[in-house]
Amino acid sequence: MVRETLSIEEARRIALSAQGLRGARTTAGGVAGMLRRLGAVQLDTISVLARSHELVAYARLGAIGRTRVERAYWGPKSSTFEYWSHAACVVPLEDWPAYGFKRRARLAKGKRWHVLEDHEKSCGEVLARLRADGPLTANELGGAKKGGPWWDWSETKIAAEWLLDIGELVCRERRGFQRVYDLAERAIPADLLDQEWTDEECAVQLVGSAGRSLGVATEADLATYHGLPRPLVRRVLPSTDLVAVEVEGWPGPAHANPAALSGLGARARGRSVLLSPFDSFIWYRERVERLFGLRHRLEAYTPKAKRIYGYFAMPVLAGTSIVGLVDPGRQGEVFVAKQVTLLRPAASGAVARAGGGGLVGRLYDHRRRAHRTRVGPLGIGRPRGGPLRS
Repeated sequence: MVRETLSIEEARRIALSAQGLRGARTTAGGVAGMLRRLGAVQLDTISVLARSHELVAYARLGAIGRTRVERAYWGPKSSTFEYWSHAACVVPLEDWPAYGFKRRARLAKGKRWHVLEDHEKSCGEVLARLRADGPLTANELGGAKKGGPWWDWSETKIAAEWLLDIGELVCRERRGFQRVYDLAERAIPADLLDQEWTDEECAVQLVGSAGRSLGVATEADLATYHGLPRPLVRRVLPSTDLVAVEVEGWPGPAHANPAALSGLGARARGRSVLLSPFDSFIWYRERVERLFGLRHRLEAYTPKAKRIYGYFAMPVLAGTSIVGLVDPGRQGEVFVAKQVTLLRPAASGAVARAGGGGLVGRLYDHRRRAHRTRVGPLGIGRPRGGPLRS
């Protein structure tokens, strides 16, 4: 069988279209529609311009505002829950059955990295409180921390997270960015809660979802997107609708969504936009390097003297290329670029459009009445780093 061969430029166009980052920006379907397209949006506590789950939405829908984004993720009419995809994520509610194999695997393991001192007692107390008092945060349950560093969790917090891991509890709401725990039997619709899928059925759903979200992907891409074991992905690939293709410069075969291939010839407008380091399009760094020739790592936990691009360097997408990185920050109430890296000498215009005139500018316009935040000048530093593949 002769496989279709895609150029790296075609692979980029397919990937960008699949992620909602190519073509005219549309708010049809809103944040909920975006989440279904992506399959998962990663959550993280780091907040520079805004938290990453907001930035992912802004890159695709414009700066629609935190209230609208978080209402779609955690509001009373939302259709989502939080669970472990490739990392801690908000995911579509209809995928509850598909994560059953992960819940079973965690239950079989019998513990998480935080250890409970009295497993039966602590879990029983958390379940009893939630049955009696309704949905509660860890603080309302008795406190999230013992009093040390942020990872020094209390017995109550560890119990709540363990029960969430195995599907006894679920988070479908946040208050002040704190998880609100509820009984799964109360918060998950019965028609979803009662479904028990085999590991293979779960994997078929999640691999198919990853294929649609990525457009074109290697086996490793498909496995990593929702955190699946590669042998399981390999076993179920024939049961999905993905087709085998070759991509110029990629080792081994790739797999493409047939709908993405059929739409390859359609003309679409490119965008200039800043991307969060945790964005669904770029958080898997090996894929970014394969697609764009950019070796980029989150440097928030790297000693300052050893950073290359900056604490929260955000890649700049311009059309079908990543042309630079901006490390944003604030000086008082002013948004600033602490460091700007151009990967192409002529990229300053695209970087400026994505920064001061793009996401940051729109974010400023949305928030200025409430926060009196303004945008400082976007200083463009001298080029550093090698050119990207064209």
